[in-house]
Amino acid sequence: MASSCRCSILLNRPIIRRRPSGTRGFSPASVSFHLLRKPRNLGTWIRCDSSPPSSSAPSPSLSSMEAPPEGYRPNVGICLVNSSKKIFAASRLDIRDAWQMPQGGIDGGEDPRHAAMRELREETGVSSAEILAEVPYWLTYDFPPDVREKLKIQWGSDWKGQAQKWFLMKFTGKDEEINLLGDGTEKPEFGEWSWMSPDQIIEHAVDFKKPVYKEILNVFTPHLQ
Repeated sequence: MASSCRCSILLNRPIIRRRPSGTRGFSPASVSFHLLRKPRNLGTWIRCDSSPPSSSAPSPSLSSMEAPPEGYRPNVGICLVNSSKKIFAASRLDIRDAWQMPQGGIDGGEDPRHAAMRELREETGVSSAEILAEVPYWLTYDFPPDVREKLKIQWGSDWKGQAQKWFLMKFTGKDEEINLLGDGTEKPEFGEWSWMSPDQIIEHAVDFKKPVYKEILNVFTPHLQ
């Protein structure tokens, strides 16, 4: 099989759009978008319970790997679903109209499952979630040359791209728990959020993420129906 699909990385910029007082959000194209909430005390994560991964076969354009390949930054992605089988997505603060599912780097020696729960909490404030399934292989994408050079300066490391392990999680809390200021340990990355259908996730994703997202949602389809 071919080894990877090509995507791009999104960079941070410390800009925050705050939620207007008394506003619930707005709904273009039947999608409900929600703005930032103020920080609040959150509950603790309940449990991490994995089901066997989907038997869906991987796309021929992506490789099945038991470990991230050398030269790629280890990363996790989170497909968070609510009781209505809708998927959490958020718009980035640094790139206009760029929507994505939560993702982030894996610390040295950190278990990917723990990294996924940590990144979800840091980026969305959500702790009430449990792991349902995972993509049983790593997905990789390469950085474009200009982005790779910027990140080399920012991170102090020269990565070819990112290798991602994706997890499907069930949201067990209430929408009021979602806080795009996160848990206060990292700079906010998102300005708005929404519960979307799988088709809407693909539609609102930037073009370079669509192949990876299609693969992820294909694997998780049995859990999203």
